Amino acid sequence: MLKNRPEPKEEMPTPKHRDHRELGQEMDLFSFHEIAPGAPFWHPKGMIIFRELEKYARSINDREGFDEISTPIMVKKDVFEKSGHWEHYRDNMFWFKNPVDENETLVVKPMNCPESTYIYNSKIRSYRDLPLRLAEIGRLHRNELSGTLGGMFRVRQITMDDAHIYVRHDQAESEISKTLVIIKDFYKKLGFEPRYCLATRPEKALGDKKTWDIAETALKEALEKNKIKYAVAEGEGAFYGPKIEVHIDDSHGRDWQLGTAQLDLVMLPEKFDLSYIDEHSAKIRPIVIHRAIFGSFERFIGILLEHFDGALPFWLSPVQVQVLTINDKVSEYAKRITAELKSNNIRTELDLRNESVGKKIREAELQKIPYLLVIGEKEAATGKVAVRERGKGDVGQMAIESFLATLLL
Repeated sequence: MLKNRPEPKEEMPTPKHRDHRELGQEMDLFSFHEIAPGAPFWHPKGMIIFRELEKYARSINDREGFDEISTPIMVKKDVFEKSGHWEHYRDNMFWFKNPVDENETLVVKPMNCPESTYIYNSKIRSYRDLPLRLAEIGRLHRNELSGTLGGMFRVRQITMDDAHIYVRHDQAESEISKTLVIIKDFYKKLGFEPRYCLATRPEKALGDKKTWDIAETALKEALEKNKIKYAVAEGEGAFYGPKIEVHIDDSHGRDWQLGTAQLDLVMLPEKFDLSYIDEHSAKIRPIVIHRAIFGSFERFIGILLEHFDGALPFWLSPVQVQVLTINDKVSEYAKRITAELKSNNIRTELDLRNESVGKKIREAELQKIPYLLVIGEKEAATGKVAVRERGKGDVGQMAIESFLATLLL
């Protein structure tokens, strides 16, 4: 039963929702092909968006003291038998018998969690080593039914911005609080107001009620100490622990559940026999926090494309500035302007085609490029550029130094 689950805002009348697949094709970001159902083929411009999100996620991890790891994409089924996924999740896995060794069954990993424990257990940990924050931007595969696949929203190949934080019991609340701040700041950068939901113990769950009560209390206290309003989703937690879900509303009024902070006292700590040595030389089980800021790159990019109708924020736009020439006489000046923008790390394209400037502008606007610089003989003679800003149109002439100053603020 759900109690006070956060409600999406009332949907306001909007233009027709544009499908992210249509936008992806129009903007030359990605494509899907029958040879790989449920797996996007990323085009160069799409990879820019992917890499900018990846860069930003890594900058957060570096700032917050996370160590990046990478674990094998294919492992023996024993790992998932130990975690419980083989029993409960097998139909969603890609697995096969080793053709060279019929006694060996291999799994293409559907999640990163169990494998991070092998790095934790690779040496004896002291209480002084914790919290140990391990982040992994990992490629995963899940065997979704073909009828459920839907563009980027439901795929078989996904890339997760995962992190697993190994903590002592007395550190759990503060680490959850830090996670909530990280998530809030990330969504603020994109203009979203997150809503929060505490998902509690489901009917079928690992561990006893007492353990779950401890975990749920830690999550509640972290929310309340951060003065965060939250709803409760009774019985909606993961089978191994309660979680805080982060919801956002997009520009069409649709509710999306994205980031999560899950508290695991049972699955990884007990099933993988995790421990650290405390100040009295006793072996103690740590707690594991499973953290994702935005979940899968694929789904998040699909959401962003539809939310912004392709007009992504400047920092995520594959092409940030396009330089357009009116005629061949200004080609050399346009090339110098383009080179200066690129030297300042502005993603810039130059359109020297022998087409009307009106056609060039229309085509660039379809690509949702934030700024267009139109260069004619007057601009070349005065050392300026005519600036068109996405959504505003012509904003006048500027010296290139002034234009760069507005971009680099």
